[in-house]
Amino acid sequence: MIKQIAENVWKFYYHNFGSNCYLIRAENKKILIDTSSSANKGSLEADLRGLELDVSDIELVLLTHLHYDHVGNLDLFKNAKIYASAQEIKDLKKSPSLAVLGNHDELRKMNLLEAGKLKLKAFRLVMVPGHTSGSIAFYMPKEKILFSGDTLFDEGIGRTDLPTSNAGKMEKSLAKLGKLGHRILCAGH
Repeated sequence: MIKQIAENVWKFYYHNFGSNCYLIRAENKKILIDTSSSANKGSLEADLRGLELDVSDIELVLLTHLHYDHVGNLDLFKNAKIYASAQEIKDLKKSPSLAVLGNHDELRKMNLLEAGKLKLKAFRLVMVPGHTSGSIAFYMPKEKILFSGDTLFDEGIGRTDLPTSNAGKMEKSLAKLGKLGHRILCAGH
């Protein structure tokens, strides 16, 4: 299901277990935040076609974290540069199955780039450890849109009992997000 939530921002919501995905057109680029689970592959492709796009049109994929329900369709985006936090990349290398919580074979073969080196004026990267040790959020200050991944939901917060979670840092991360003054919350689920 597609819903336009702001000018040049669309939400892809799936009923099968998986994360929300967000398509953003900014700085003359087509950007996708998270890719949902592989169970939603056909729906994601269809939703992109519904916006007159093909998977090859996506130039950047920004990952809030590396859990399988957020990275399950990365294989579709062969032309895109894929970004994750340095900590998520480190955790993937150290213990792939714990970082992904599922099949990690394809992800380990990909060239993941460090999100901290991403140069986009439209976005501010916010480190929000808690759900995972390397969770990140993306904030569009001009539009006041927060892409919170699994750190903050409309009604609640992400789990902190998973292998790479850091429950001790979640409270600080939530406080950091609260200070941003977002108008629109785009959560992972």
